[in-house]
Amino acid sequence: MTYIVTLSPDQLDDNEDDWLVSERFTKGLPTGLDTSDTGTRLALLVCDNRARPAKKRRNGFAEHGRFITWMGSVQQFNTVGPVDRSITIQPMRRCPKPVPLDGPDGILASLPSTHRAHMERALSESAGHCGMTTWQALQEALLRRHPELARYIDWLLAHLDPLVFNVEDAADRAWQEQKDAAQSLTRVTDFPNSALSAWGRPASRDEPYLAGLIPDPVENSLIDHDVRVGLGGEGSLFDDWRQRNDVRCDIHVLEDSTGRRLEVVNVNATPVERRLGTDMIYYHHPTHSFVLVQYKRLHSRSKEYRVNKQLLDQMDRLEQVSRLSSEPVRSHEWRLSQDACFLKFAHWRNGAASSTELAHGMYIPLSYARVLLEDDCTLGPKGGRIFSYERAAGYLVGAEFAELVKLGRVGTVGTSIEQLRDFGLQRAREGYSVVLGFETSEETPRARATRVRQRSAKKRPKVISYSPPAPQQPSSDAPGS
Repeated sequence: MTYIVTLSPDQLDDNEDDWLVSERFTKGLPTGLDTSDTGTRLALLVCDNRARPAKKRRNGFAEHGRFITWMGSVQQFNTVGPVDRSITIQPMRRCPKPVPLDGPDGILASLPSTHRAHMERALSESAGHCGMTTWQALQEALLRRHPELARYIDWLLAHLDPLVFNVEDAADRAWQEQKDAAQSLTRVTDFPNSALSAWGRPASRDEPYLAGLIPDPVENSLIDHDVRVGLGGEGSLFDDWRQRNDVRCDIHVLEDSTGRRLEVVNVNATPVERRLGTDMIYYHHPTHSFVLVQYKRLHSRSKEYRVNKQLLDQMDRLEQVSRLSSEPVRSHEWRLSQDACFLKFAHWRNGAASSTELAHGMYIPLSYARVLLEDDCTLGPKGGRIFSYERAAGYLVGAEFAELVKLGRVGTVGTSIEQLRDFGLQRAREGYSVVLGFETSEETPRARATRVRQRSAKKRPKVISYSPPAPQQPSSDAPGS
């Protein structure tokens, strides 16, 4: 089904500011409306301006009539009561300009009479829907008159019809882990994960996950204006990595209207068949602190991980990270422990589609992993060591780990940007896929904690998402890289 939600101008005005931030709208459905999980599951939000005086409104149109103003993906069907149903539309994007449905130049006039009747039926109530054949006719008419909407439709459909990863394939496994790492970064920074979720397989199996990112369909002119006027337009700290011959690096940036910025850097230096796994590194520039998560895959059926020499060697190398850390001096530098590195033992079901949810798994601090390896609880029946949910009762789940990172309770102390850059390149050269998040802002530690504890999406600032252009002139490796 393709859902049609009709709103009055006042309803649109009341909701638009919230939608620009939350990207989410829940709408009740008329009793008896079919909610079969079929078809596109797109949603078109229509403003009915026929009863209003023909005057210019802040939503951008003056004429009488009905206009498509927003588009979104129906991600969730909700049961409100024994009979009532609702849909949750998320993410949502505002159309570059309102698309008229009525009049000789409107979209409805260009539809065959049968499909026009189906659309009128869907528009007759506050929420309705049309079938696949009517949607196809509507889509053709929309793109014929408004080709700029193709980017919006493709981006939304990528959220609704994600690719299925094959856990038997090395490239798919690597992309699956990198996707989870990228979405972990948006979780610990409170940026919307929709910006990094629309994706298609890159041309080469060796390319990073971000190489296949389907860009957010926001207007380039809007990005340029917001970055230049509201957000400062800083260059990427890792631009020189994209000019190197020994690594492949892709960058994506999220910025909000307060100036807070997350630069996501995805880099690798080896063919996928020789990769050792994925590292997520999150660096919080205001406190000069970073956290590392190394991914390990639990067996998809037994949910176990059998410890081997490779893991023990990798743990030895991760313990060296603590040497980068200084002793805490100020209150915000205090940590719960010296652990800055975690192992995420994650599992994915084979054949499961990519989604915006993080992979299920255990976050285990490195020091706790050492304790477990000396405890009989991890001793296997043949003398080896095994990590599993039952054997590691003190693990963290994703929400617990994210909260500790958000509040600055874990991570290094006094780590410089130069150390971060050196460490990130070192991990890539050692054979890891690295997903690095570099957050900058003017927030004080107290302001950061206040924001984290503020749960209302309505108070969050507007966010833009874009891939910065690559440097024009090739150059040799930058000093200190």
